[in-house]
Amino acid sequence: YTAAQHTVCTVKCVLCSQPIALNDVSAGSSAELPDRMSLMDVRLQAQEDEITLLKSSLADALRKLHVLDQQIPLIKQHLIAGMEPVLLPDVLVNALLEGSALMEETGSKPQCQGSEVEEREEDEGVQKEKENLWSSSVVEEHIHPTTIRSLQQSHQDLNGLTDELPGSSSQTRGSDSPGPPREQGPSQSIKMFIRGRPITMYIPSNILNYEDLKMDLPPEKLDLDWVYGYRGRDCRANLYVLPSGEAVYFIACVVVLYHITNRTQRHYRKHTDCVRCLAIHPDKVRVATGQTAGVDKDGKPFVYIWDSTTLATLHQIGLGTFERGVGSVAFSQADGGAFLCVIDDSNEHMLSVWDWAKQSRQVEVKSTNEAVLAVEFNPSDSNIIISCGKSHVYFWTLSAGTVTKKQGIFGKYKKPKFILCFVFSLTGDVLTGDSEGNILTWGKSTFQIMRQTRAHEGSVFTLCVLQGGALLSGGGKDRRIIRWSADLAPERECEIPEQFGAVRTIGNVDGEELLVGTTRNAILRGTFSDGFVAIVQGHVDEMWGLATHPFQNIFLTCGNDRQVCLWNSEEHSMDWSTTLEESGLCADFCPNGAVVSVGLNTGRWVVMDLQTRQIVSDLTDGNEQLSVMRYSPDGSFLAVGSHDNFIYIYSVTESGRRYTRFGKCTGHSSFITHLDWSKDGKYIMSNSGDYEILYWDVAGGCKLLRNRYESKDREWASYTCVLGFHVMGVWLEGSDGTDINALCRSHDEKLVAVADDFCKVHLFQYPCPKPKAPSHRYEGHGSHVTNVCFTHSDSHLLSMGGKDTCVLQWRVRGGGGARDGRASASSTSTSSPEPST
Repeated sequence: YTAAQHTVCTVKCVLCSQPIALNDVSAGSSAELPDRMSLMDVRLQAQEDEITLLKSSLADALRKLHVLDQQIPLIKQHLIAGMEPVLLPDVLVNALLEGSALMEETGSKPQCQGSEVEEREEDEGVQKEKENLWSSSVVEEHIHPTTIRSLQQSHQDLNGLTDELPGSSSQTRGSDSPGPPREQGPSQSIKMFIRGRPITMYIPSNILNYEDLKMDLPPEKLDLDWVYGYRGRDCRANLYVLPSGEAVYFIACVVVLYHITNRTQRHYRKHTDCVRCLAIHPDKVRVATGQTAGVDKDGKPFVYIWDSTTLATLHQIGLGTFERGVGSVAFSQADGGAFLCVIDDSNEHMLSVWDWAKQSRQVEVKSTNEAVLAVEFNPSDSNIIISCGKSHVYFWTLSAGTVTKKQGIFGKYKKPKFILCFVFSLTGDVLTGDSEGNILTWGKSTFQIMRQTRAHEGSVFTLCVLQGGALLSGGGKDRRIIRWSADLAPERECEIPEQFGAVRTIGNVDGEELLVGTTRNAILRGTFSDGFVAIVQGHVDEMWGLATHPFQNIFLTCGNDRQVCLWNSEEHSMDWSTTLEESGLCADFCPNGAVVSVGLNTGRWVVMDLQTRQIVSDLTDGNEQLSVMRYSPDGSFLAVGSHDNFIYIYSVTESGRRYTRFGKCTGHSSFITHLDWSKDGKYIMSNSGDYEILYWDVAGGCKLLRNRYESKDREWASYTCVLGFHVMGVWLEGSDGTDINALCRSHDEKLVAVADDFCKVHLFQYPCPKPKAPSHRYEGHGSHVTNVCFTHSDSHLLSMGGKDTCVLQWRVRGGGGARDGRASASSTSTSSPEPST
């Protein structure tokens, strides 16, 4: 390039021979040149690999021909003597086809070296006889049709040999689901299809007969041990205290009964999707819970009535009746709880009244097109129902199977945007809390406002009547809890800590002690005098990052709420939580257990000290989100997988507190999804968004291993890659490649846990390399399961929901070994009968 003449220089691409103009080379393009050269080098290496494999296959075919040369004279004698026609031996036919097909693909004749050439020259006449035999019309006339079909099939299988070679541009198209594997030529490989794309995996040497492998259910099973979290961010009136001393609340598909004093949990698990509402029967034993429609195409909303003592389901009502979901439920009070009122989430918010014991609907009517937030029976008259929501309060009257509705009249008072909650005073008046911060008192029969009391700055989220007639109100913006006398005179107040959000609902324990559910998914316990402490905490947005400690009973979670939380799986508590500047998407503990690395959604990643909670290292790789962090087994390296298609390798020193860039793995054509280190810490296996399986020689300079066949016997320190020979059977028929979000092998290498897009956790035996491998399937999450991870002793499995913001801790039982005795003494929780499938 000459600046004065602006001469355009061209070079030719070594791959396609196309001219490439180099004109006005800028600093930016110069910076991109190394990456381009790396990609060109990868493609060139891929083509060289293809040629190498073709040569290997050709040599193998020629060796087979040499071995079978002795059979040619015998076949010739049969033909000359006019004997009955014979079929060519299958192995001879395959050898001939391999040689001819490979010559077609390479466009050249096979070239042998050494003794093979000499032997073929010595028997040149026999070779000519063989060629005449292959093209002989006599032989063709006597070959059976079944043999022709067999030859054609063998020829097709041989032509498919190069489909999966690295760099191959022509790929065999298959079904849209992982199909049954089939053997591919001499390399002993298995091919599966995802979205029509073939994925080849090589059979390890220790598997002598793939077809004889048996896929069985693992002897181990999972029991739900603990539920971390509470749904307060978007649900109301969902925290009550039972006479048994248990707080009842819900998150995801699980209704939790948490014993406040004993700190144990029981779980009602019959729901198939997210629970949205909760009501307690007047007997304080029976419970009604309603759910959403679910992710399954035939999933429908309904209500369960169940016994909180035995966890037995008593009745199911409304299946096939409600639309979208059940938003509110309420038992009648005056008649001993004989009826249940339900409002669904349809456009008209249908209000229905059920004789729940008979499972019969008494009446149904359209409510309103606006959002409905609460419904209750009048405690002294079961024929009167009140509902509230966006800009309305409705008074319903039941009479002779019909329902009449009257709207509350605001008159001279400003009509609020939302009526968020209401209660009945001991005198029978209706008290409502609204988005303007007021408590309105409504007349019993006039449906008009009698009094307005200023209560909170911002919304009044909840009201609770105490046994003596006093009233509690909880504020949104001001986070205050105020105690009012029966005539609405303020008596006491307190403010909950800002980190827990606003007051969502209040449960009365014994008159003094309160439980407070918050909008940041926490449950607080305390009094006005002593303040409040959290007994239940959780995330408030979608979660993806999960890591378990290498030798302690602790684990770490992170998500889109920018929280990083450290949990104690034995004490079932949160040790600490901190807030980062960006969302955390992945994490991994250093093998020494002192620090943990957290990858963020901006390409930045931080290393945190577990004791001080301080960030000891802060680095950035690219500007796209990070998807996986993984330390080598000895902790000397850290691999960082990014959505920019690269894997960044760092040398780790100073006990995990200092990181130096070692290299970069370049070659994936899509974003990195999962990766694992080999047991010797020298190699990496990685998956990407376009279903690639690549292997890297890190110790040799982060080089791509061109011959994937050489990695078939390599042992892996962990197994989290969702694509690989050992876990091929976890893919369900019809999977589109994104249905499995995460996978984790147990440390004893006997189990594989899988997190899928359909709210399920699966437990497979390991390895499970055959399609349709059986598994135990477990429900509990209410959205896609984003991650799973075994604890260091394999005594428990942790699963993380996405949108349901829930972490479930499962106890691994059965299968022998010592894991059954590792459950902590405090994890004496029980669940409603829920057989795995």
